Amino acid sequence: MTSLSGGGGASLELLEGKDLPRGSCPDEHTGMRKRILAATWKMNLTHSEVESCVAVLLAEIGEVNDVEIVIIPPFTAIPALALTPAKMQFIRLGAQNMHWEKSGAFTGEISAGMLRALYVKYVIVGHSERRLLFGETDEVVNRKLRLALEAGLRQIFCVGESLLERDAGKEEEVLERQLRSGLEGVPHKDITEIVIAYEPVRAIGTGRITGKERCCQIRVFSATTDSGISSASKMGLRSQNPIKSR
Repeated sequence: MTSLSGGGGASLELLEGKDLPRGSCPDEHTGMRKRILAATWKMNLTHSEVESCVAVLLAEIGEVNDVEIVIIPPFTAIPALALTPAKMQFIRLGAQNMHWEKSGAFTGEISAGMLRALYVKYVIVGHSERRLLFGETDEVVNRKLRLALEAGLRQIFCVGESLLERDAGKEEEVLERQLRSGLEGVPHKDITEIVIAYEPVRAIGTGRITGKERCCQIRVFSATTDSGISSASKMGLRSQNPIKSR
């Protein structure tokens, strides 16, 4: 995963998948897996600003069939994009978060059913900022993953260690815990539908990036983390490396 600093605290994240095509999605015509290119705009842009950005993006990319492009705007902008299917013909819609319950007295939260009603296909689960700033635990992430699967949403499941954990040599220990806990109770047949994004907390704003070689090593580690998540060998693992935009 690549993070492009947009200035003023805004960021654009891209799931590249250049070296790890197994984590992409199958093409409905060829059966081959597509690479995934996803951008999350976090708490930035109003619905009208998002519409303008998407219009520019569509004009730039034209007709795209060889990659799966996913736009993940703020919740308030999802309806504006969902109600323009002609414009979104070559782009999938994603959400930045969802609650682990189907409905209820959870002020300020969004349910999987609400997202599905707006033609959302992807949802981010376990993002480092949700874990760090909002105290989301591995148990919470697991509940979200399972409900998203039940609702027919495709998850972008984020895992990654902090700087302290990396420096203490606990990188693989942390990743194993997150993978095992996050995927607990998920049937192996469903694991292949989950996109795993390796997004170390230490990479955010520190300049300490993860190289491609290390990313591949981590992917192999995830694929061989015992039988509980042995199907992870069929999933892709991407890295978030911060770089400055022009």
